[in-house]
Amino acid sequence: MAHGAITPAAEIDGARFRQVMGRFATGVVAITAVEPGTARPTGLAANSFTSVSLDPPLVAFCVAHTSTTWPRLRGADRLCVNILGERQLEICERLALKGGDKFDGIGWTESPSGAPAIDGALAWIECSVEQEHAAGDHDIVVARVHALDENHDGRPLVFYRGAYGGIARR
Repeated sequence: MAHGAITPAAEIDGARFRQVMGRFATGVVAITAVEPGTARPTGLAANSFTSVSLDPPLVAFCVAHTSTTWPRLRGADRLCVNILGERQLEICERLALKGGDKFDGIGWTESPSGAPAIDGALAWIECSVEQEHAAGDHDIVVARVHALDENHDGRPLVFYRGAYGGIARR
């Protein structure tokens, strides 16, 4: 096939799609909440996060339909999106696991409405779910921002070509 040739969507191989999309570096966030009914903190890691709107302030993230944590988070009044720093890979990996107490050993404080703001994160954004849109094997979640703050300067945790890393200093 010639470079730049159009391939029908039905013929795009999932592994090839992932390989090509892996060339787009993304930041990594932890989406956390206090689970309704148990009052326990829980969360998940995501690298599909973006700002959507300034007025009103909206952000979005994508969650796989196979997530066992998202159903436990979606009912919370407030979520906290924690922008992870490059030294927080272990937190990212813990929140990516299925089952167990994901917050065991993770320090956190409460955001203004009580959602878990992870200690050492570069910044946090407290929000509430505004809309969910089914999109293939994921849901796109649009959330309204209620509060946010920067914790410290630092380098972000980055996901690129299937691996985690940081950004080189200039």
